[in-house]
Amino acid sequence: MVTTRRGRRPAGSGVPLTFEVIAETLRGRIRSGGLRQGDALPTQAVLMREFGASSLTVQKAMVLLKQEGWAVSRPGKGAFVAHHDHADRDADDLDGPEATAPATGTTARIEALERALAEAAQQIADLRGRIEALESGSGERGR
Repeated sequence: MVTTRRGRRPAGSGVPLTFEVIAETLRGRIRSGGLRQGDALPTQAVLMREFGASSLTVQKAMVLLKQEGWAVSRPGKGAFVAHHDHADRDADDLDGPEATAPATGTTARIEALERALAEAAQQIADLRGRIEALESGSGERGR
């Protein structure tokens, strides 16, 4: 398999990335009824073990599912299956689910996007805090 310098597959390679595989697997479980509206999605740790993936890879899959309206986050509780009007439609629908979803589906997707954005902003703030702590700690050691 050809990879680029940073381990990414070239665009158009036809091979799904791990986060895409995780997201599609969870979509399949929702479509099949294995996971129903309101059910908790597997935790990050469970998905990491199941797919042999990093935490970042699992997070990317969850962000994708939230952006598409398949999942919602409840702070302090985890991620859950969202109300998904098109979950049981044929995956080959040429119009795509967004084209035929009712307004409530659009509203749910917007809310999921807003939550994902808030989570991303929080993660960035957390990372900045870690960087500042590391920089201040290394500055003191160098004195």
